[in-house]
Amino acid sequence: MIAVLLCGCAQFGNYMVPQTMTLRRDWPEAVPRHTEIPGVPFFPQLENQCGPAAMATVLSHSGAAVTPEPLERQIYLPARQGSLQVEMLAAPRRWGRVGYLLAPRYADVLREVAAGNPVIVLEDVSQLFFSQWHYAVLTGFDYRRGDLYLRSGSDPRQVTSFTAFERNWMKSGYWAMVVTAPDRIPVTATESGWIDALIALERGGNRDASIAGYQAALERWPDNLQAAIGLANLYHQRGSMADAAQVLRRTLARHPRSTVAMNNLAQTLSDQGRHAEALLQVDEALKLNGPFESQVLATRQLILSRMQASGGAPATSQ
Repeated sequence: MIAVLLCGCAQFGNYMVPQTMTLRRDWPEAVPRHTEIPGVPFFPQLENQCGPAAMATVLSHSGAAVTPEPLERQIYLPARQGSLQVEMLAAPRRWGRVGYLLAPRYADVLREVAAGNPVIVLEDVSQLFFSQWHYAVLTGFDYRRGDLYLRSGSDPRQVTSFTAFERNWMKSGYWAMVVTAPDRIPVTATESGWIDALIALERGGNRDASIAGYQAALERWPDNLQAAIGLANLYHQRGSMADAAQVLRRTLARHPRSTVAMNNLAQTLSDQGRHAEALLQVDEALKLNGPFESQVLATRQLILSRMQASGGAPATSQ
């Protein structure tokens, strides 16, 4: 759902609050009943601009030096008087951070806050019939008192109840996100969701941040082929051929039939001048009769051409 931020006051309405009821029966495992993240920055929002204020809050908490002003140009749409969710998720990449969309579950939001990750939430705070979308940052909760704590609007510590918050939050489809450094994986992140977020970060061109992200992903999910190939490719782009080759060898130990890993290792070995070893590797890839055969054949032809140029072998094709 595409929603636009507007500012307003809390609505209570007559909505059911199913997730609040679930918490009463099934509190998330290992989550304390009371916690509040210390030192979360606060930026009082200007009129209709809580998207940039909320984003500056979580970016600053992650260690990025940023204020709402540059974010206004990036994510605030004057014609819409608000910030779209897709822009909110993309914004952190400019600062080498990852925006991660949480599952629409109260329990996941509480887990992230308990882990020290402030959570941006999207609420409909309208008192009338027209929606008024508002971004706030959840920083803590006290379940025994029934309170949640938010950075919201001009209030550095807005106190609201679990029930009242869900009534507003549920109308956005329980939309929530966190922003973390790429080597700090959100505690509720799924393997596929986090890798997708890292791929988006890589496409933004921040090589060092992407390398850190893939390294962390492989520590948590050592069998993830996408992360391994992505890390090796980034090392290769940086000119770190030995590191790229090492990652690819480890990858092949876990995925011995990966045509991509075999082909890329052959390319990397050839780039190091180890053409004979590269030729053996690329021929092993061709024996698999797997996908990407045309790319593998192109790699083989490149290796043979280099061998001919160095006096090692004729440039013939298989």
